[in-house]
Amino acid sequence: MKNKTNMPLFPPENSPRGRAKLGDLFHKSEPNILLTADQQHDTDTGSHHRHSNVSPTISPNSSPVNYFMSPVHNASPFSKSPWNFSLARDGPVPKTGLIGSLTREEGHVYSLASSGDLLYTGSDSRNIRVWKNLSEFSGFKSSSGLVKAIVVSGEKIFTGHQDGKIRVWKYSGPKKAYKRVGSLPTTRDFIVRSINPGNYVEVRRHRNVPWIKHYDVVSCMSLDEEQGLLYSGSWDKTFKVWRLSDSKCMESVNAHDDAVNSVVAGFDGFVFTGSADGSMKVWRRELVGKETKHMMVYMLLNQEPAVTSVTVNATDGVVYAGSSDGLVNFWERRKHTLGHDGVIRGHKQAVLCLAAAGRLLFSGSADKSVCVWRREGGGIHSCLSVLTGHDGPIKCLAVHEKQDGDDDGGGDKEWVVYSGSLDKSVKLWRLSEKL
Repeated sequence: MKNKTNMPLFPPENSPRGRAKLGDLFHKSEPNILLTADQQHDTDTGSHHRHSNVSPTISPNSSPVNYFMSPVHNASPFSKSPWNFSLARDGPVPKTGLIGSLTREEGHVYSLASSGDLLYTGSDSRNIRVWKNLSEFSGFKSSSGLVKAIVVSGEKIFTGHQDGKIRVWKYSGPKKAYKRVGSLPTTRDFIVRSINPGNYVEVRRHRNVPWIKHYDVVSCMSLDEEQGLLYSGSWDKTFKVWRLSDSKCMESVNAHDDAVNSVVAGFDGFVFTGSADGSMKVWRRELVGKETKHMMVYMLLNQEPAVTSVTVNATDGVVYAGSSDGLVNFWERRKHTLGHDGVIRGHKQAVLCLAAAGRLLFSGSADKSVCVWRREGGGIHSCLSVLTGHDGPIKCLAVHEKQDGDDDGGGDKEWVVYSGSLDKSVKLWRLSEKL
């Protein structure tokens, strides 16, 4: 019988697990995702129906930093594109499977975001590309490389960067295309806060900075559209809360003992964070005196392997956490708590990204594959397919429901999935919940 446990209201104290040092930040934030030559394995193709008790092989501790910190490239987004698009095969688009690939001649793909029929891609160059109907639609250029995160809210696009800044963009028409309309924090807010010494926090020995600005890489972002808030997580161990209406930083939370790898605004007012320190925490906005602050209400994980990715199925109240050991833990909403419902085992290396859509869960891994899982009853997840074809670790995923009206009337939902990889490509997949 599967063991199901309810999480305590407050986190356990005196964890026996050793804490990661700050010096390990750059390694653990991009954890253990390279394979040595003698670890290469034959890649399976096609669809595989298996349950979530397949045991993975744990990855060794090796992660060269220079693989991720590629040089900044200065190509203009409005010059000839360095991207090439290729169809998976001649003839009509397949009902399920690979649609095609977008391949960049230089630079790894670190971030993706989809909005309607538009796809935004960020890489270790200064350019963010915009795609529409499998063709390059537009692009815009930032003053800092390595775009680690992209989110879209209405007409605005937010991009998180290696220099600790969040830049804000807006589509201004065919001629000017996308225009930068601001940054977080705003220049005015930063100057005003900088005047007061009480607004400074110590981030390193002999270095103090205003608390409203990330002083390290912005690694992740998430929107709470209902509350009008943007959450940003950083390698500086904090997550910050921004009000969309006026771009004001409402709060900075010292969340973890190491880099924040994932922040997700979830269901029931919860915010989930996963860190390189091996912990996953749950936060909720609560009234403290006359102010509203985020307070930790659960610690769902406290382990040695880094938590590398988090996603939620808000409709069904399920949260998933991927780790550098190749596992995906998941919890389901219960009355007044979150209950741990099991572990999904299917990858041979770190799970670097997750995405949920309908009954499906997509997990991208350093083993160069994307597993497609369907949530069944009783906490069981069946692996419907293993998507292969990338030559490098899968760093990011984006998914949206297919709505072009050409289904066969079967009524099952179909999804378009984008997978971005450190092999410099983005692949497009078409999938159904009834594979």
